[in-house]
Amino acid sequence: MNNKKMRSYQEISMELDTIINSSHDGFWICDGQGKIIRINPASEQLTGVNAELCIGKSMQELVDKGIIDRSVTLKVLKSQKKETIIQNTKHGKKLLLTATPVFDKEGQLFRVVVNERDITQIEVLKKQIDEKQALKSELEEDLLEIQLEALKSKKIIAKSLNFKTILEKTLKISRVDSTILILGESGTGKGVIADMIHYHSKRRDKPMIKLNCGAIPDSLVESELFGYKKGAFTGADRGKPGRFEMADNGILFLDEVAELPLSSQVKLLRFLEDGYLSRLGETTGKKINVRIIAATSQDLKAMVAKKTFRQDLYYRLNVIPIDLPKLRERIDCILPLISHYIHYFSKKYDIKGTITLKSTAADALEAYSFPGNVRELINICERLVVLNENKTIEYKDLPKKIIDSTKDEPLFEDLWDKELSFHEMVEAFEKKILKNIMDKYSTQSKAAKIFKLNQSTIARKLKKYRLT
Repeated sequence: MNNKKMRSYQEISMELDTIINSSHDGFWICDGQGKIIRINPASEQLTGVNAELCIGKSMQELVDKGIIDRSVTLKVLKSQKKETIIQNTKHGKKLLLTATPVFDKEGQLFRVVVNERDITQIEVLKKQIDEKQALKSELEEDLLEIQLEALKSKKIIAKSLNFKTILEKTLKISRVDSTILILGESGTGKGVIADMIHYHSKRRDKPMIKLNCGAIPDSLVESELFGYKKGAFTGADRGKPGRFEMADNGILFLDEVAELPLSSQVKLLRFLEDGYLSRLGETTGKKINVRIIAATSQDLKAMVAKKTFRQDLYYRLNVIPIDLPKLRERIDCILPLISHYIHYFSKKYDIKGTITLKSTAADALEAYSFPGNVRELINICERLVVLNENKTIEYKDLPKKIIDSTKDEPLFEDLWDKELSFHEMVEAFEKKILKNIMDKYSTQSKAAKIFKLNQSTIARKLKKYRLT
């Protein structure tokens, strides 16, 4: 029986020796007075100490001789409880030491077991993460500064009542976190309105991340929006965050959202419903706090009817719509915008002196339809400033398409080159029409019937222009 017990103890001892010696973590075992009983091979590698030279010596002696810089065992001897410290080795490693006291049946401390773990690489990784976080913060600040500076350069001019109303609505909804859908033709200023919302929102101190959904191939849309994990596809040798993660706590501006493929529309809808997203290749979701501003120049209702855009996503995006008018629908804004951008480009290109706009040129620009809206107006202003030689923009200096647009009717042709003001041109035009009508019909009553005016109005205008 005694032999069996002896063999059992020997087997247990061998088993413990095998476990301790094969562990990747270091182990120090001391008695209740701090004398070293055992050091495993992993500890020798981690600390650089020689086990044979240390066993039998006290921990205080090792500290006094500078073999180790500090001892967690000595802390346990004083506190009689579990202790943890970080220790630096002579090899430049950083170790996490945890010492556990072991008490006998009488409650006396008779062993201290110390576990050592190398956290050098963890510290390096933490430092890298901190550096990347600092770089991210720095990039966010730079991006925010660029965005705010860009907003300042884009003058928002509202002289037309319909546009003033839109700006008042924009300021009001900027302060809440609702999803916004900006509608309007290309060049109407959807991006400027999005910048304005960001500038006046609670998220102003975070950048607005932008993505033109029509500028990237369908196959890359999801990875751009949601990111991907390492190994998600061939060539993905490391993970990458998507625009949603980049915009966390800020705003994501999805320009030309109608261009999103249906597969990406499903994932966008899912995010709008619960605020969770997962990178490509991941099975778990991550909560993201992002405000969505979407914009499109297409008719989403028509696309929903054709089943090229999801109806449920349309209603999710269309919480607060902003429908921007065409530039030709805000006539009162045209000349102030032209004046602003002529001044802006004069300053940008360091052109000395003031560039003036002749009345005939101003009238022609105001009458032009601007199919490219504000963007086209800006481009025309830049061209007029850059090509100007005598500080005066005349009718003949305007682009050919604008001059041609004023000659759609023969009656206009001889008016543009006479340096007349807009009011003078209107009167000249009115006089020509009256003369032609009276030459053809001869009587005031017939002319009044054609123009759907009172005969007295015709008589007064004929007298005004001395056509009686």
